[in-house]
Amino acid sequence: MPSLKDLKKRIDSVKSTRKITSATKMVAASKLRRAQEQALSARPFAEHMSRVMGQIAAGTPKTDDMPKLLAGTGKDDVVLVVIVTSDRGLCGALNSNLMRNARRRIAALLGEGKTVKIMTIGKKGRDGMRRDHGSRIVHSAELSAGKVLRFTDAQAVAEKLMAMMAAGEFDRCVIFYNTFKSVISQVVTEQQLIPAMVDEGAAKQPGEASYEAEPDESEILAELLPRNLAVQVFRALLENNASFQGAQMSAMDAATRNAGEMISRLTLSYNRARQAAITKELIEIISGAEAV
Repeated sequence: MPSLKDLKKRIDSVKSTRKITSATKMVAASKLRRAQEQALSARPFAEHMSRVMGQIAAGTPKTDDMPKLLAGTGKDDVVLVVIVTSDRGLCGALNSNLMRNARRRIAALLGEGKTVKIMTIGKKGRDGMRRDHGSRIVHSAELSAGKVLRFTDAQAVAEKLMAMMAAGEFDRCVIFYNTFKSVISQVVTEQQLIPAMVDEGAAKQPGEASYEAEPDESEILAELLPRNLAVQVFRALLENNASFQGAQMSAMDAATRNAGEMISRLTLSYNRARQAAITKELIEIISGAEAV
């Protein structure tokens, strides 16, 4: 049985941990509102851009000189998997669930005989994938330098992807990230970035606006496709950031409650042990007095 000194030290240690988890929860809660607003506001823009591209792509004749961002290379031998995670932990199983799905997808692609390359965005993804697929990681990016995610962060990633595409380093690119649903619900999402997945029928629905391309559809696509790639990457970063803040707030709230329960149990054990020690001393004093 632990001594009174050991129990007291454990109680003080858990109290210190509870202060940390409680403070982290408050910080995550304060950041969640802004992150959630950014993620929700990015969704309609990204979806509308896909619809506009769908209609323009539908009116573009299929030729050999179509942009690779839309038509691809014509092959599907090399797949680049982009994994978006957080730079920090204390967010429950958010990052591990995403990497589990990414590993499952990578294993399926390797089983099909394809070559897989990996790009990680976030320290946790880099560290988590290095153990099993370290040789396949071709690029890693961290976003911890800035306190607020900006469109320039996504542009840098998009430019790297376009440079790799132009160099013929991959044929297809997919991205994994967490979509924010609520504080307690984040959904792992897989999205194809290159070739761009456009719904050519979405813009033809009743009530949708009709777009006329001027001067030429191919010229507009050449300008629109790189911007769309950056927009989709930016959406993934915002969704994952909101998911991180929600998961961290939920995890730290549970950790704070668990610490409180542990303090109660340890305090009860401490009081019982102290009472037993006092009773033992009284018995020894009484026995000694009777012996005299």
